[in-house]
Amino acid sequence: MSSEFHDPYDADRPLLMRCACGRHGNEAEHAAAASRDAAVSALQSRAAEAPVTADVEATLRNGVEAALVKALFPQEALRRRFLKAVGRRSAMAAIGSVLPIASLQAMAQEAAPLEKKDLKIGFIPITCATPLIMAHPLGFYSKQGLNVEVVKTAGWALIRDKMINKEYDATHFLSPMPLAISLGLGATATPMNVAAIQNTNGQAITLALKHKDKRDPRQWKGFKFAVPFEYSMHNFLLRYYVAEAGLDPDRDIQIRVVPPPEMVANLRAGNIDGFLGPDPFNQRAVFEEAGFIHLLSKELWNGHPCCAFGTSTAFIRQHPNTFAALYRAVLNAAAMAREARNRELIAKVIAPPAYLNQPETVIAQVLTGRYADGLGQVKNVPDRADFDPIPWQSMAVWMLTQMKRWGYLKGEVNYRQIAEQVFLLTDAKKQMKALGMNEPEGAYPKFSVMGKTFDPARPQAYLDSFAIKRS
Repeated sequence: MSSEFHDPYDADRPLLMRCACGRHGNEAEHAAAASRDAAVSALQSRAAEAPVTADVEATLRNGVEAALVKALFPQEALRRRFLKAVGRRSAMAAIGSVLPIASLQAMAQEAAPLEKKDLKIGFIPITCATPLIMAHPLGFYSKQGLNVEVVKTAGWALIRDKMINKEYDATHFLSPMPLAISLGLGATATPMNVAAIQNTNGQAITLALKHKDKRDPRQWKGFKFAVPFEYSMHNFLLRYYVAEAGLDPDRDIQIRVVPPPEMVANLRAGNIDGFLGPDPFNQRAVFEEAGFIHLLSKELWNGHPCCAFGTSTAFIRQHPNTFAALYRAVLNAAAMAREARNRELIAKVIAPPAYLNQPETVIAQVLTGRYADGLGQVKNVPDRADFDPIPWQSMAVWMLTQMKRWGYLKGEVNYRQIAEQVFLLTDAKKQMKALGMNEPEGAYPKFSVMGKTFDPARPQAYLDSFAIKRS
């Protein structure tokens, strides 16, 4: 693991007597390690029994089609004109008359020669990265012939910089980050792609205990809040929430960027009044009696994206087989993480210092959805966090509208073009229908944010409907 990450929960640990086997600090740590080993073994057995999901197969097959079209028409403008002129089905039929697409699709699901086997994947120690993290100890990467080092990283700006500098091969992203990096917002423009959504929901607004009597956001004028990064769902959802209450997020409150592992300490010290942050730090604030959960982010938008798994467009072009292997590993891990029966075992697997470095009980409360809210209640919300991997392009369009709304993105925006360039779901409905699979509800489904319907076909009308905005 990387030595560059400093975790505040590692500080001031007492020196302890070692256990009987000599590999742990004491008998309690020995027992915890044995419990984790048993959890890994149980999950590996379940993984061995489970077939590759239809979603994984569809993704791989669709990737072969996209790669063939790119290979035949390397110039993007020419490729777009060809597809627009003949349509996807006709294009595949024409290519299929001279190339064995079905055979290539089948080969893509088998062990293809890997261009690069030794990989570094960055992650921030939060439960959003669960599929990417658990794929390491459970052997999902090694089963694909990959030797992956998952590198705990201090913050999102560092993740961004290491991806731009090619120090990481792939990474855990905040889902708006690849959009921002591709557009050159806050960094040198570098094409990035979202391969899969890592998690949906999984955030919360946490307030300091002294604000138990201020549950109405209209009372928050002058409050100081933390979010993990400017280009984050956390920032966009917090802004949306307070603006709906009539507060201007740039004038009536302060929003600071704070790395997730430092949020609870800042809350306890009184440096911030609250945060809209990722788990497990909302639950950690309750665990430490530093704050309470005001609301879960799913109460604002149920099923919203949070984090993503992605890489640079250049990496995909240079290492297509390696990328496909990574895709298989992460998507199969996501399929396992979605199953409720696996959640408590997964909490054990990702709890150790190399990964989240959090008490198992804190992580289990997040993943199972049975949790203490810090106000004396135990709640049961099974979908508090979920791991639906489909990168719907309407999600990307919504993020772009919020970048535009708050002045991060200037000028005219071709929402659909950007969404389709960055989020690797080109037209899921047509593709899955062609494969004889059940069709998804659409590549650009509508959804509701705080009771307001978002229609991705009318982004400017959506923007114009807000009373509080910068643009």
